Amino acid sequence: MPIRLTLPPTLRERLDEAERPLIGLWACAGSPITAEIVASSGCDWVLLDAEHSPNGLESVLAQLHAMSAYPATPVVRPPYGDTVLIKQFLDLGAQNLLVPMVDSAEQAEGIVRAVRYPLGGVRGVGSSLARSARWNRVEGYLGRGDELVSLTVQIESAAAVADVERIVAVDGVDAIFIGPADLAASMGHLGQQNHPEVVEAVLRSIAAARAAGKPAGVNAFVPADAERYLEAGASFVAVGADVSILARQTEALVERFIPGAGPGSATGESVSADAPRSSY
Repeated sequence: MPIRLTLPPTLRERLDEAERPLIGLWACAGSPITAEIVASSGCDWVLLDAEHSPNGLESVLAQLHAMSAYPATPVVRPPYGDTVLIKQFLDLGAQNLLVPMVDSAEQAEGIVRAVRYPLGGVRGVGSSLARSARWNRVEGYLGRGDELVSLTVQIESAAAVADVERIVAVDGVDAIFIGPADLAASMGHLGQQNHPEVVEAVLRSIAAARAAGKPAGVNAFVPADAERYLEAGASFVAVGADVSILARQTEALVERFIPGAGPGSATGESVSADAPRSSY
């Protein structure tokens, strides 16, 4: 008889059971080694990004393998909400999806259908072939598919904020995650994530999720921003990324031992590792 396996808790379950906000980090380098280092840092969750990072199906799979020994919950962000890509990421074992650029409730409904098996959705059935069900070693996977996958949609445009109350009300959307960088750009404030109008939009989205009884997360790589949104009721926050941490810390070391040799040396300006950086 084959062994029967139990999958780890989903992000939805982690958020439901949490007694404090969950703190996360990004893994963007496309490396199983760095993903494992991030996952073993003590953070609660790790975002494996395939939207803006050199990640595809094979590299995400390798990073899921590397992270599987640690309690941090892996969350995979596909490049966009395509039905075929969602099926592939789910089948390779991504239990938690964060889908970017969701601008309307109708778009969210389509993504929910991509995540669910028929009749409630359109996800292709390949559990006997796929790591998602551990090749049919997870008892009753097909019948429990909805509970074994969590879906978070990303609010990162003025249009999404305008429709956020309907988006969070969509059955099957377990949480929202707010991206201040793209949100600022869509509002005409490119690179100004702390513009008052952007901050107000983030706070409105957090409030809408809380009113609907669903968790809201936010990207906030500047500690003061993270603290602001945690105080506003954010349930999960991403506070840094592997590549950003590596960039800032290597700059700081070089600046310490070769003054004036940092990234700002061409203009005569140095860059401090402690200087605030914009939230992605």
